[in-house]
Amino acid sequence: MPNGLLDNASLRLHPEGLALSLTIPWYRSLWLSSVTSFTLSVDGEEVPAADLSLELDDTRYSLDQLPEQSDVLWYLQEHPLLVVRRDQPVALGEAHRIDLVGDLRLPYMQIAPGRDGGAGMYVPNHVEEHRTLAVTDQGAEPPALVNDVSAPPPATEADPFKLGLTLYSASAEYRAGWYDLDGLLDRVAELGIGPGIEIVASQMLRTYPVVSDGFERTWRAAFDRHGFDASSFGANLDMGRRRDRDMTPDEEFEFSEILFHGAKKLGFPLIRIQSAKPELLRRLLPIAEELELKLAYEIHAPMGPNSPEIVKVRDLYDEIQSPLLGFVADFSSTMHSMSPTLLRAVRRAGLDDEAVDTLQRIWATDASMRERQQEFIGYLNGRDFDPGRLGAFAHLAFNMHGHVDVHEWTDIMPQILHVHAKFYDIDESGQEPAIDYPELVRVFVEGGYRGYWSSEWEGHAFAELGEVDPLVLVRKQHDLIRRSMSEVPAATR
Repeated sequence: MPNGLLDNASLRLHPEGLALSLTIPWYRSLWLSSVTSFTLSVDGEEVPAADLSLELDDTRYSLDQLPEQSDVLWYLQEHPLLVVRRDQPVALGEAHRIDLVGDLRLPYMQIAPGRDGGAGMYVPNHVEEHRTLAVTDQGAEPPALVNDVSAPPPATEADPFKLGLTLYSASAEYRAGWYDLDGLLDRVAELGIGPGIEIVASQMLRTYPVVSDGFERTWRAAFDRHGFDASSFGANLDMGRRRDRDMTPDEEFEFSEILFHGAKKLGFPLIRIQSAKPELLRRLLPIAEELELKLAYEIHAPMGPNSPEIVKVRDLYDEIQSPLLGFVADFSSTMHSMSPTLLRAVRRAGLDDEAVDTLQRIWATDASMRERQQEFIGYLNGRDFDPGRLGAFAHLAFNMHGHVDVHEWTDIMPQILHVHAKFYDIDESGQEPAIDYPELVRVFVEGGYRGYWSSEWEGHAFAELGEVDPLVLVRKQHDLIRRSMSEVPAATR
């Protein structure tokens, strides 16, 4: 899912001049207050900010109004129009050079909290688009789906884990509008994936953070139709929703409580929590007890079970002593090599063989994520290669690929409540080339884990839209996991 605002059908007719149909450059919905700026040039001529406006849900906003719109959601599937005032409107079929720069911030990814009641620092998202586009009046058609997929091997009573997926695996396709919720769930059933279904609330809910009655009706009808189970409800905490200040502790509690009630409304037994702030957790636990919800903090690359940040959470859990608290194990933490999907992406961005080899060598060291990232950026600068050409990849290569030893999961196995079976590729032999799934299966079976393994294809962070069918890959990964389970001695299972 390229980090882009535009696609080949973005340049549209408009009576005021022209319009650009924008795609949100992220995997989840964001508040309009997340937009910091847009800068646009058309045919080499910069457009004054006063001649730009954003139209979303029939409401027009000037650019300087966007930071104030902390209650207006840019839903993942919505494509607002960046309206450009010009003396002469463009004509259908004309080609124009478009250079668009957008800056956003991610309101749930806090780098540092605010001081004295001010705004904190959040992970930025810088997007540059340089395209020659033809004027059109309609979006692109989705491609035909792959249907010649063999029936899945049947689940058995002897299987130690139940399988499912997070709908996040189809982020790019859902964002592009290739599926609505019903169609996506039907496709999952058609491929024999399941029965567990996990969602990221900020991605799927048009009324985020609220679960609407309409969403619940569609959800429950699909579950009844296909025999699905709700496995994990992914909850973010948008501390930076407002631009002038962070959420107060009361606002964090109220926002989380809304999500908890939404998870219960949809039948989820578990919430993946983002924050493990001690006072927030203590306030939320009575709500979780009332709603019968387990709370699981995700351990994701580059961290592992024994990283200092996670040890603090483990210590907090030991202090609170609640059976509702645990972890989500994300297998991005325990990769033995970099994914071929990522390596293909950086090659497309211009890295040669030497640079790719250097990237992998630096990644494999024991230095911290930031130290490895800075070493690689220094290497690129030393070769007069602008790291900006890689976009987010120079960061994601180290942030999304961890190399903690697989066996460290045993240190917290009793507290693992859910698994993100992260993967990026399935090769011709049916294996994940960067993650040792047979060994992971063995470790979790012998460790006594008996919950869901939720397939999470994150290749969309690096692959082009339409490059692969992620749900077909999920099916192949399920086949791999089932084979691996069958290879573990029966006495262990």
